[in-house]
Amino acid sequence: MTDFASLLQPDRQQEARTVHVVDAKGFDAWLGAQSARARGAAEAARFKGKAGEFALLPGDGANDWAVAVGVKDAAKLAPWDLAGAVARLPACSYRLADGRPGAAALGWLLAHYKFDRYLSDKKPVDSRVLLTSDPATAEDVVRLAQATALVRDLVNTPAEDLGPSELAAAAEAQAAEFGARIKVVQGEALKDGFPAVHAVGRAADKAPRLIDLSWGDASHPKLTLVGKGVCFDSGGLDIKPASGMATMKKDMGGAAHALAMARLIMQAKLPVRLRLIIPAVENAISGNAFRPGDILATRKGVSVEIGNTDAEGRLILCDALALAQEDKPDLILDFATLTGAARVALGPELPALFANDDGIADAILTAGREVSDPLWRLPLWEPYRDMLKSEVADINNAGEGGFAGAITAALFLAKFVEAKTQWAHVDLFAWQPASKPGRPKGGEAMTLRAFFRFLEGRYRRPA
Repeated sequence: MTDFASLLQPDRQQEARTVHVVDAKGFDAWLGAQSARARGAAEAARFKGKAGEFALLPGDGANDWAVAVGVKDAAKLAPWDLAGAVARLPACSYRLADGRPGAAALGWLLAHYKFDRYLSDKKPVDSRVLLTSDPATAEDVVRLAQATALVRDLVNTPAEDLGPSELAAAAEAQAAEFGARIKVVQGEALKDGFPAVHAVGRAADKAPRLIDLSWGDASHPKLTLVGKGVCFDSGGLDIKPASGMATMKKDMGGAAHALAMARLIMQAKLPVRLRLIIPAVENAISGNAFRPGDILATRKGVSVEIGNTDAEGRLILCDALALAQEDKPDLILDFATLTGAARVALGPELPALFANDDGIADAILTAGREVSDPLWRLPLWEPYRDMLKSEVADINNAGEGGFAGAITAALFLAKFVEAKTQWAHVDLFAWQPASKPGRPKGGEAMTLRAFFRFLEGRYRRPA
């Protein structure tokens, strides 16, 4: 993993190039304050302070130069405002003219991220060190960059090298680092306590797992994170077309997010009794694969008719949520790459939020706006529960008619959470379909910053 800590350093007035952050409304005043040489360079580069613009500004000496970067609002930097400029800069140290990069420091760091595990020619990424006069927040920014990189690395790793056992190993590594306890139930042992997880994962050569990590003081409020860990999704017997299967290594993106969130919580020592539950499977095809029309048992005792084997994520999550509920937690958060319907409704960059409590939903949405990590709330519309009716079981895993797919999936999960338990569910993409500054094409962390800001507000750090 990139050494992000080395890229964000306290400003002790060491030698560094100046980065001028300029927006269109303040451009004229900024330009008027520059030297004649700098004004000429800005004019030659057609720099007007618009977002994404860039210019090199010569100084008085032969090796004296600075940089101007255009942003939307220079008074309130967003995470990705400086990320595009990083790729144009040579390796050396930089400081913003006012010394405080704020939220843009995260994008600066993540512009150095590269997934090169499988490249034979691993070209090193030039290190551009950013100096900050606000070192108190630097550690938090580095931790967010590390958590984001963890999600990206896990999602980008193909299923051949990241199956249920490797996902369990990733959780075990976090447990070892932070002194957490972890239990892993696998294979045939899942039949008794986690029959739905077993049924979905039994057709794969790599045995399914139920990963259960716990950390923190037992006297603190209980916070449980649940993540969908489908390490590859063929669709099962309701097989996906090749185009739909191409990126299905990312179907464990929910588990990656839950694991990264757990890491952030443990690093920050939030005063919670943390539990992390990840059902990890591969939805494969073989002679013993579960079938359309099968009726599966679940941990909660709810019988499920299989309307579609490609609606497998909710099946493994229902066992995990039932386990989470037994501990009577203060709050349950689940993360899942659950439905294509959410992407049709909101696109790849805007995760869908569902919650059974308006106060929780509002707090999460507010936190997302504060840290430029947005979500959009969709309703748990009770009348649509009829779409999940079954004549031969308690519920069907696939809604009839093809409508409201994200909502019916969330309603399915809600059946396994008691109404009195505060719960939020996120249906996210975990994938960047096209490269943008600081966000290369591939696995991507979404909602990490929003949920961590929300959790910091709910569970204050100890003094």
